[in-house]
Parts: sequence; C-alpha cells; structure tokens
Amino acid sequence: MTTLRFVEHLHELVGSVDVVLSDIWGVVHNGLESFPDACAALKTARDQGRTVVLITNAPRPADSVQRQLRKLDVPDDCYDAIVSSGDLTRIYVAEHPGQSIYWLGPDRDNSIYRGLDAVLTPLEKADYIICTGPFDDETESAEDYREMMGQALQRKLTLVCANPDIVVERGDRLIYCAGAIAELYRELGGDVIFYGKPHRPIYDRAMALAREIRGVDTPVQRVLAIGDSVRTDLAGAQGYGIDLLFVTRGIHADAFEGIDRLDTAAVNELFGHPPLALTRELRW
Repeated sequence: MTTLRFVEHLHELVGSVDVVLSDIWGVVHNGLESFPDACAALKTARDQGRTVVLITNAPRPADSVQRQLRKLDVPDDCYDAIVSSGDLTRIYVAEHPGQSIYWLGPDRDNSIYRGLDAVLTPLEKADYIICTGPFDDETESAEDYREMMGQALQRKLTLVCANPDIVVERGDRLIYCAGAIAELYRELGGDVIFYGKPHRPIYDRAMALAREIRGVDTPVQRVLAIGDSVRTDLAGAQGYGIDLLFVTRGIHADAFEGIDRLDTAAVNELFGHPPLALTRELRW
C-alpha cells in the first residue's frame, strides 16, 4: 500500500477550491506545443468562478511569458494572471540603482531588463550577477560554468537566480536552467538569491494577484497548486501550506514508471511528503 492518490480529472479536486496556482512548463505546454486538455481544464475552472494564476520560474516578465503562450496556442481565457520569477528579479534590479550587473544568460531573456536602468558590465567589474540560464542551453550544463563561478566567488559576488529550475522539458529533451548554475555556485560557497518556486516571494505575489482579482483574501485551504516538479512545485506548495496536484508526464516522467506499485518507503524517498494527488496529465 502507498499513501498516493491518483485522479484522472481536475474536477475531482476543486469542489472547495477558489484559487488555482498552476505551473506552466510541463503542465500547460512542453516548450514546443501546448496541451489542449490542460488549457481546457483551466478554462473550465475559471468559467465556474475560480481564479487561475499561472506561476512560473520563467526569467522574463509576465507580458513576455504571455507572448510565448500565445505563440504556443495557449488561450488567454484559460488564466486570469501570470506571475514569474522574472518579475521578482526585476524588482531586485530596481531596488539596487547604480549597481552594475554581469548578466549570465541567453539573449532571448533580455526583456528582464526592459524599462529598467540596468548597467551591464563584464564579470570583473560587476557588483552582482543575474543568471537567467546558460548562454547556450542546447549544449551547455552547469559544469561549463565552474571556472566562471570560481572567479565570481573570489570577488564575493552575489548571484541572483532568475529561474530556480534545474531542468525543463523542451519537446522530449531536458534542458538545463539557471538553477543548475546557481546550485553549483552555492555548493562552491557563493551567495545566491533565488526568485521563483519553491521560494515564498513568488507565492506571496500570486496570492496578492488573486486578492486583487477576487476582491477578498483566499485562505490557503481553498487554494490548489498544480505542477510537475518535486523540487520546485511540490516543495514550494507544501512550504506555503497549499495542496498540490502533481502531473507525472513532466520532468520526472521516467521516475513514475510503475509508481502505483511502489511501497511506502519508495514513495517517501521520491516525494518526502506526498502531494494531495497525482495525475498523468491535466484534464477537466
């Protein structure tokens, strides 16, 4: 016997739910295409009076995330708002005017600085680092940055991680993210500030947006999170006191082969404290 609960439909869990906090990558799309059933499920939740906030570790502002969703045919009407780790990183930059930044990340993430008086500089002159990911996530991993992180450590630079994910899906492959580099820097002894799941500020922001939309505070007992990562989605929701529906088709898919036959010890090793329920993919 395990302590896991399996469901096939979102409607089995939301009878007493007012707010849904849904992950995006791995739940709503895989980086290349959207999941129509998942989009329809979130739309139905909204149609029945619930507020849906998409909560993502994307290192870009919410409006840039929305543009990507539209390109992947994720309809605007399946969510009420988006909160991203990029939004929170922008606040950090705005609160440190005049300080110079070494930006570690691909050019596509440059919207994180849009409208800000950001001073970008080489590593040897920077006051701190912002990491949005590897320069080339198609070919690189954190190990490619070990020497650079050693140089940053010598200068005692703070690294602001704009995406705590270690990996994400891109089609049928796993791609390294900023979190992998940030964790390496932390292991070396560097100072790291993480914005995004599983850390509390992004949940505070999501709940504030829900309050603006609904006009009232929502107790955590009436909130359901949805995600596909043990390290970010599950840990973040549980740390905030929110139940989580865990989607197994995402980055941990290989680990869930035969999960319904796991004993309690194996379940605890995989999850720690299990989520409210598991489903292979999100559908109403």
